[in-house]
Amino acid sequence: MPEIILDCCCISNFALSDSLFILENLYSQSAFITNFVSTEIMKGIQQGHIDLVKVYEALQEGWLKEAVLRSKKEKSLFETLSVSFGFGEASSIAVAKSRGCIFACDDRAARREAGLLDVKLAGTIGILKKAVKHRTINLREGNRILTKMTETGFYSPVKSLKEI
Repeated sequence: MPEIILDCCCISNFALSDSLFILENLYSQSAFITNFVSTEIMKGIQQGHIDLVKVYEALQEGWLKEAVLRSKKEKSLFETLSVSFGFGEASSIAVAKSRGCIFACDDRAARREAGLLDVKLAGTIGILKKAVKHRTINLREGNRILTKMTETGFYSPVKSLKEI
């Protein structure tokens, strides 16, 4: 299964809705965040979003892994992208492009840029839909999680997964 690299907002949606188990089930051993996203998560915890600690627990459990920029190519692309995007998004796109990962992000501009670079994309809604399709959760549970995500700040283009 291809590796997936999650930006801060996407992984936060799952952490804040107590549904990281979905990512673990679908992407166990192939889910990544960059060290820049990890720093953004820490800032969120410091700002009072205590449930984000679950991201660090996932890193400690080992099913979620941290990626750092390795090659000159990744670093160069990161530097170029960081002019227009935050470090978390820029590093995630650079790693996804370089390593052939899926980039999980909900930000329209970041998704557009990744698409221009021929990076495969996923988002919160798509991951929830995949979880229902793979019977990790049922539709009712998926909609309950989606509601919880919107209550914690996620802007969803749909009110129900049935709409997709």
